Amino acid sequence: MTNNSSPGSDCGNPQEKTILIASDDEMRRELLYYIVQKAGFRIEKVDSARETIEKARTILPDLILLGLNPHASYEALRELQTDEAVNIPIILLSNHKIDPSTAELLRQEPNVKGLIQLLPDATNLAALLHRLLMTKPPVESKKE
Repeated sequence: MTNNSSPGSDCGNPQEKTILIASDDEMRRELLYYIVQKAGFRIEKVDSARETIEKARTILPDLILLGLNPHASYEALRELQTDEAVNIPIILLSNHKIDPSTAELLRQEPNVKGLIQLLPDATNLAALLHRLLMTKPPVESKKE
């Protein structure tokens, strides 16, 4: 069968994908919400490891942005590798610089698809989300 579609035509609609934003830092949660919303995705937000685990198991999001404190993030990451949530890609976010050996260990977790240290760059984060979820960024309407 010949594929006559143009490049990028097999990309999905971000409005059909749900991203779970998990952060115990309200300012970070709101920043991520803004970035993800502007990229066109559906969003759910939580602020604890327990809520992250429960919500992930309930809604089975397409991707998790996990930016809790280090202990809580690790707890949630480990717990999410034990059941139906095991295949949900996770991008870890840290408010602090992580030492290289710890960063390498985290990247080896099977569902970790990215590690962003300090503040995320909006354009790069949106591009990463679209690439991982195989979606196309929404077309912004021009205001006259």
